[in-house]
Formats: sequence, C-alpha cells, structure tokens
Amino acid sequence: MKKYLFPVFISLILGISMAYFIIRQYETMPALAVSSEAETLYYIKCGVYKDIDTMNDNMKDFINYIYNVEDNQYHSYIGITTSKDNALKIQNYYKEIGYETEIEQRITDNKDFINILKQYDELLTKTDDNESVKVICNQVLAKYEELVK
Repeated sequence: MKKYLFPVFISLILGISMAYFIIRQYETMPALAVSSEAETLYYIKCGVYKDIDTMNDNMKDFINYIYNVEDNQYHSYIGITTSKDNALKIQNYYKEIGYETEIEQRITDNKDFINILKQYDELLTKTDDNESVKVICNQVLAKYEELVK
C-alpha cells in the first residue's frame, strides 16, 4: 500500500498545478459572447479621447453617438450595422462631410437590438441619399441606447 501512496500524491500535485496554470491562462484571454444569437456587428468609430469632456466637445456636431471606455480612453461611435457594405456606405458618408472614421467589428448578443438593426440595414441598403443615411444612423444609435445601454 505504501508503494502506491507516493505516485498518487505526486499525481495529485501535478494535476492541481496543471489545472491552476490552465485556468490562469483563460483569465487573461478576452471574453467572447457565447450565444447562438450572437452576431458580428460593424461599429463606425469617430475618435478616441483621453477624457469625457474632450470627447463631448469634439462630438457636439452629432445628434446621437455612443461611447465605450477601454484602457481609460473614450472610444466614440457614430454608426452601427450588420453589413460590411453598409458600414462602408456610412463611412463614406462621414468622409464626404469631413470626418475620418474607422470600422471595428464587435460581437453582440442582444437579440432585440439585432432584429431592429437588421430592419434599419434593409433601409440603408436600399438608399444612397446622404440625408437618409444620417437619419438611419441617428435612429440606430437611439435604439442602441434604449435597448443595450
């Protein structure tokens, strides 16, 4: 019996230490939305600011915008869509009126918001009118604040 005690003890110590190291690796990985309802959305980012006052001053030309705080910086967004083509359409609209933007992909699992966003995307796909693009973007951002935030 004593000859089996040492290997069992070593196996337990090795198992516990390996589990500890594996779990620590997962703690540092970025979280992903795990849901059958999750979809990749395209966010049109307008800028990154060090503080909220600077962001509010620079975003005063926009009726609606949303922001996210990452690494103590404020990332402002002026459009959201489910389609890469629509994201490019929104980006081109803002470029025409003088704003440089970036497109970012993010995973979202808010079913209600995704359903409404798809309806707005259908309208956005069918239009080339800049005023319509602006109105649709404002409506989407208002719905985002209502349903997600």
